[in-house]
Amino acid sequence: MTLNQDDLRLLGHWGADCAERVLPLFEAKAPADPRPREAIAGIRAYANGGKRTQQLRKLVWVAMAAAREMNDPAAAAAARAAYSAAGVAYMHAIYRPGQEKHALGAAMYAALACEAAAGDPAAADTEIRWAINHAALTVRKIIRQLPPRTAGRSRQNALYYQLDSGLRQNPRKAKSATSQRHRAPR
Repeated sequence: MTLNQDDLRLLGHWGADCAERVLPLFEAKAPADPRPREAIAGIRAYANGGKRTQQLRKLVWVAMAAAREMNDPAAAAAARAAYSAAGVAYMHAIYRPGQEKHALGAAMYAALACEAAAGDPAAADTEIRWAINHAALTVRKIIRQLPPRTAGRSRQNALYYQLDSGLRQNPRKAKSATSQRHRAPR
């Protein structure tokens, strides 16, 4: 499996959408810290046809530092979503083990941020469903080319698995299964 620049741009755009949804969780705790927002802006510029630059790489690293410096779990996960989205631009063209974590990282960390903010795993499930429903068919195709994730034992691995398996489903089947699960009992 190989990834080209167009693939990385599509993943970057989707990752930026996911990270942007939880950015307010970070900014509420650190309103003067622009690092995660700048990382999202950097991946958006790349996704819109820009080049991979040292500046974009720097934005990934400083957003990662913002996450490490944050004491609030929801805000830290939101910053991780931002650096994960921006880091997609640097995925290797030829598959290396673990790349699926990079492709899915922004959405998984966004879900983790929602769960931490709400104190409820259902919030992560809702965010995962949003990420799945808003992934373009081409993003799904890219994910299907990567090895499938296993559930693992940690909460992060469970979220990666939930996201990965949802993206591998036929979008029509996924939506119909979701709507059937959430129908009111008769």
